[in-house]
Amino acid sequence: MTRALFDVHTHFLPPRMMRKVWAYFDEAGPLVGRQWPIRYRGSDEERVATLRGFGVRHFSALAYAHRPGMAADLNAWTMDFAERTPGCLPSATFFPEPGVLGYVADVLARGARIFKVHLQVGGYDPRDPALDPVWGRLAAARVPVVVHAGSGPVANGFTGPGPFGEVLRRHPGLVAIVAHMGAPEYDGFLDLAEEHRDVYLDTTMVFTDFFGSPAAGLLPRIRTLGLAGRVLLGSDFPNIPYPYEHQLESLERLDLGEEWLQSVCWDNAARLFGAGVSE
Repeated sequence: MTRALFDVHTHFLPPRMMRKVWAYFDEAGPLVGRQWPIRYRGSDEERVATLRGFGVRHFSALAYAHRPGMAADLNAWTMDFAERTPGCLPSATFFPEPGVLGYVADVLARGARIFKVHLQVGGYDPRDPALDPVWGRLAAARVPVVVHAGSGPVANGFTGPGPFGEVLRRHPGLVAIVAHMGAPEYDGFLDLAEEHRDVYLDTTMVFTDFFGSPAAGLLPRIRTLGLAGRVLLGSDFPNIPYPYEHQLESLERLDLGEEWLQSVCWDNAARLFGAGVSE
C-alpha cells in the first residue's frame, strides 16, 4: 500500500514515562493480559522518522493520565513535542480531578487539537460530575477526543458502550473517536457511531492477527461508516508487537474497496482536522 497516511492514534510520552509503559508491557501487566513485545523503541526522533518512512504525514502524541496530578504536566510535554515536530497534532489529556476544567481550557487556548482518555487504564467513570463541564467544553470547541471505552484487553466497571453512551446523550455535539473500534464490544460502539453523527471509530490494532476482528457480519456497517467519513486510521505505534505495515495490510485484505481505504487512511482524518492539514 503506497499512500499518504494520517494516523490519529500514536503515542509519544515523556521519556521516563514511556520507559515505564514499555516495562509494563514487557512484564505483561494485569491490564495487558498477555505477552506484548514492543516493536518500535528508540528515541523520539527515531520513531518520528520511522513513521514518516511508512508514509505517515500526520499523527498524534496521545498521552493519558491514570491518576490525579498527572494531566497538566503531560499536556505541557505533548504540546511542546507537537510544536517542535512537524505533522504532529497538538495533543492533550485530562482526568476527573479538581481543576480539570481550568487546565483543559488552558490547553485548548494553547491550540490543542486532539485529546485522549483511557477509561480502562484510568479506571474512572466517564459520567463523573467533574468531567461533565469538560465534555461540554470540548463539544463546544469541536475538538475531538480519542476515548478508550471498550473493554479490551481487560474490562473494568466503566468500559463498554453503556457509560460513554450516556456521556454522548448528555453532550450530543461531542466529537469522539472510539479507540480500537470499541473492542471487543464492536456492535455496541457501531450502534453509537450510527446514532451520533460526531462519533468516529479508529482502526487501532483491529483486524490484525494479534488483536482480532469484528464479526464478518459487521463489515458492511464498517464499510458504510468509512465511506461516510467516520472510520479513521489508528495504529498504537510504537506500542505494537508486529510491523506497522501489518495494520495496513490487515485493512487492505478486508477487500472493502480502494475508495474505502483512501477514506480511512487519509481523507476522513484530513477532513475532520481540516485547517493546516495537507498531503
